[in-house]
Amino acid sequence: MRVPLSWLREYVDLPAGETGRDVAAKLVDAGLEVETVEQLGGGLKGPLVVGQVLTIEELEGFRKPIRFCTVDVGSANGTGEPQEIVCGARNFAVGDKVVVVLPGAVLPGDFAIAARKTYGRTSHGMICSGDELGMGDDGTHGIIVLPHEHEVGTDAIELLQLVDEVLDIDITPDRGYCMSMRGVAREAATAYGLPLRDPALLDVPQPNSYGYPVKVDDPAGCDRFTARTVTGLDPDARSPIWLTRRLQKAGMRPISLAVDITNYVMLELGQPLHAYDRASIDGTIGVRRAEQGEKFTTLDGVKRTLDAEDLVITDNSGPIGLAGVMGGANTEIADSVTDPETGQVTGTTDVVIEAAHFDSVSISRTARRLKLSSEASKRFERGVDPQAAAAAAQRTVDLLVLLAGGTAEAGVTEVLAPGAPRTIAMPADHPDRVAGMEYGRETVVRRLQEIGCDVYGQDELVVTVPSWRPDLAAPNDLAEEVIRLEGYGNLPSTLPQVPSGRGLTARQQLHRRVGRALAGAGYVEALSYPFIGEGVFDQLQLPAHDVARQVVKLVNPISDEEPALRTTLLPGLLGALRRNDSRGSHDLALFETGSVFRAAAQPGVAVRLPVDRRPTDEEIATLNAALPAQPRYAAVVLAGAREQAGWWGKGRPADWADAVQAARALAVEAGTELVVRQGQYGPWHPGRCAELVVTLRGVEQVIGHAGELHPRVVKAMGLPARTSAMEIDLDRLAAAGGEALQAPRISSFPVATQDVALIVDASVPASSVEAALRKGAGELLESLRLFDVFTGEQVGEGKKSLAYALRFRAADRTLTAEESTAARDAAVALAGERTGAVLRGA
Repeated sequence: MRVPLSWLREYVDLPAGETGRDVAAKLVDAGLEVETVEQLGGGLKGPLVVGQVLTIEELEGFRKPIRFCTVDVGSANGTGEPQEIVCGARNFAVGDKVVVVLPGAVLPGDFAIAARKTYGRTSHGMICSGDELGMGDDGTHGIIVLPHEHEVGTDAIELLQLVDEVLDIDITPDRGYCMSMRGVAREAATAYGLPLRDPALLDVPQPNSYGYPVKVDDPAGCDRFTARTVTGLDPDARSPIWLTRRLQKAGMRPISLAVDITNYVMLELGQPLHAYDRASIDGTIGVRRAEQGEKFTTLDGVKRTLDAEDLVITDNSGPIGLAGVMGGANTEIADSVTDPETGQVTGTTDVVIEAAHFDSVSISRTARRLKLSSEASKRFERGVDPQAAAAAAQRTVDLLVLLAGGTAEAGVTEVLAPGAPRTIAMPADHPDRVAGMEYGRETVVRRLQEIGCDVYGQDELVVTVPSWRPDLAAPNDLAEEVIRLEGYGNLPSTLPQVPSGRGLTARQQLHRRVGRALAGAGYVEALSYPFIGEGVFDQLQLPAHDVARQVVKLVNPISDEEPALRTTLLPGLLGALRRNDSRGSHDLALFETGSVFRAAAQPGVAVRLPVDRRPTDEEIATLNAALPAQPRYAAVVLAGAREQAGWWGKGRPADWADAVQAARALAVEAGTELVVRQGQYGPWHPGRCAELVVTLRGVEQVIGHAGELHPRVVKAMGLPARTSAMEIDLDRLAAAGGEALQAPRISSFPVATQDVALIVDASVPASSVEAALRKGAGELLESLRLFDVFTGEQVGEGKKSLAYALRFRAADRTLTAEESTAARDAAVALAGERTGAVLRGA
């Protein structure tokens, strides 16, 4: 809401020396958000005067039309002689009154004016447009042509009100009444402790039976409809300068007199209005819900398809307006047209004024569904004063009679739905308890009365809420009003007491340890949006029946291309890797931990929790049961070099083993043992994919995968070659590890190391051999590590050699060579039994 300070002073007698910044500071203290204070006419310096065009000479031989004009500026130039000016505009003629800036003047933007030679002539000044004076768009995009009644030589700076200050206020949804000069003036009056001249206090005639007929079929959507008629308007009447300038300062473009007046009254009182050409209305005006699929063309010329929830204004021919949003093209105020032969001006002469009050929810839904936000809908969806409709209609009628020479018909139509003032019961000390300081009953009553409330009672107050404050609905709302008017800066500062004995949960601790472990291993955390498009599952080559394809879709997604909640972290991480690679960062190791969302077999229905008390455990459980499962996952992606080359060595690229090692590092943090074996799933290369397995309640469960991505996935997603990835279910990993981490056992006895090299078929996974060795070695085995893989003629075609280092240790004694050898032999024997392994060289 743009508020010109000169306009604001009409309703509040602000101190003469108060600047826009002073007023802004007061309004900010009262709770309004003043974003900027704009200085109009800053640096403007005259002479800037009214002139009359005497002659126009068309100059030939130039690429664009140029005119050499003489203009009468009276005695403003010191000589009284006509001023010679070169001008390229063509929207003025001989005899027109224009705005002339003379040499020595300075226009906005520090643009100094001087006599200069151009197009073969000397131009002594300029004939000005609105843009050159910082006035904004007046719809003509050309020279300002003034009404003929203004005298030549008149100071145009004062005439056009070029010097002013404008406060740009960001109106929050709960302060809709401040989307008007009346509302802001009320706040300013309260802030300064000054009386308010309420522009809505007008003498309004009583409704009668001979006004324009109106029928409201949906009183819930329209609880008040006022209609007034004005006839005999002069179609050639133009908006006066003071009216157009106030509209421009408020950020609106002048259009025509009737439309300008309705916009002006809306800005003044906050009540949106609409003027219909009476000659275009067919019969009774009605208010109803639209029929599903009904067509309607709005003022902007767009044909729209309506929904059954939309409120429409109708006549016998059908819809003529989209209630509270925009009028229809079929009843638009006609532009004046001059007959070139007779000079007669034709246009709209009779209008019907609509001032109605519509349901805010209905208007908000219609405006958002049609993507049609208007000045009217912005006000209705925030709440408009229903009691202001009659005053706004009367103000519009008065201005039409005054400025357009019309005649107000005696008929007054007002359709009202039954209603009563809203009252709120509140203890007198409630604001004291909310603020933590003592205001006292007198202060509470005085502040509530300042915002328009009627207050009765002593210890228990009964407050009647003013009609322009639909946001006041509970005692806390009234307490907030008292607190903000008394000043938020006066509230005492108290630090909250932190309860003792609380720390991070086990789940939070694991999350933190996982992040630290991956960061310590050289990974960089990347946070991505939890939204995906279903097309990404095809890029990841997931089977049609895969559980990851069962997504939870959002009713109102941020992007239509990503309407679902993610079921895997990989799309977001791979997207981050692709973006960084395209920007020149080729050696990448990224990780993310976060929730994924699993759709339930039967979607639940969420209950609405109460806000006046703490929900019960049963209500919270019911709500949680309706939500999709949200397990926490961890994922990593790698590409490029894992170890950089340098004087210390050649370095090496990232590969599938790094992704597997990241999973092992997380298992260590969770205090569990991760079984890694060959697998095949979705986006991973079938020959370089590992299943990540844990034992839960005695049953092995696959909780993730790691390895190199399939080349087709890499190509489909635009990733670097040989990109590797890992994804694991952190919640199930934590469940396998138990509540507390087990500290490593430290023995004072020496370790016995035995190395074995086993030859197996090339198709046998190393994990199978390792599992057999662990089982066969028994309790004395402390650790097992694969340190070499060899293939070649020495081991035979289709074979491979796996070399393992086995570490044996007893907790209570030093092992003998015989004991460690026996344990090794038992391990080799079981590996041979299960996998067909034989000792190399045997």
